[in-house]
Amino acid sequence: MSKVIRAALFQTAWTGDKESMIQVHEQAARDAAAQGAQVLCFQELFYGPYFCQVQDPAFYEYAERIPEGPIVRRFQALARELGVVLVLPMYEEEQPGVLYNTAAVIDADGSYLGKYRKTHIPQVKGFWEKFYFRPGNSGWPVFDTRAGRIGVYICYDRHFPEGWRALGLAGAEIVFNPSATSRGLSGYLWQLEQPAAAVANEYFVGAINRVGQEEYGDNDFYGTSYFVDPEAQFVGEPASDKETELVVRDLDLAKLREVRDRWQFYRDRAPGTYTPLTAP
Repeated sequence: MSKVIRAALFQTAWTGDKESMIQVHEQAARDAAAQGAQVLCFQELFYGPYFCQVQDPAFYEYAERIPEGPIVRRFQALARELGVVLVLPMYEEEQPGVLYNTAAVIDADGSYLGKYRKTHIPQVKGFWEKFYFRPGNSGWPVFDTRAGRIGVYICYDRHFPEGWRALGLAGAEIVFNPSATSRGLSGYLWQLEQPAAAVANEYFVGAINRVGQEEYGDNDFYGTSYFVDPEAQFVGEPASDKETELVVRDLDLAKLREVRDRWQFYRDRAPGTYTPLTAP
């Protein structure tokens, strides 16, 4: 039996200030709801620039408490008003000096369900993230929402298969991968890794990327956000590689059982042989 979830992704360029960036995302949520979306995920660090192109402590001020901070509270009210599940990739302050790259998940009634903290933190040219974030310690939670069982895996995480699998084992039906990745660096991987993860773990993946260049570096964020199904087929066309775009697609979760009945990847796992993977 069909079980269709209408899901949305939003990619956009940096507006130049935090408040207008928040307003752009509030309007995107309203537009998604008007198109019947039941769940919407924003891009990595959605209300700011991708400041990790530089190492400047001034950007610590973008961090706030989750869920007690004003942005989560503001979007809880919006989720309640619109009846849409929201995934908010944010900069989290657990306490002064303890900061994480985090996604907060809000259900369609405005209730805060929990958060995922980015596990794998890069420190390479243009992506100086260890300056800003501790490695996450949340594990890989899956959230029961009105739009199904939702997981989150943030940007650089996607290069590591272990978390993808953990989300599948925990019952994820849709995994969102909010990102900030640049042209020339990762383009050859962008439409390879997430479809492969969707196949290997037998769920839908929503991949979100920023667009454009920002004043803090040379990174050219190439958009092309998309949904992919567990057969590695794009659900509709990927978004523009240059323009702001709201992607709204229908995901038939019945396909998960169909694919799992065909490919018994979970049955044929051999976890007893995997201990070398977790050895120091």
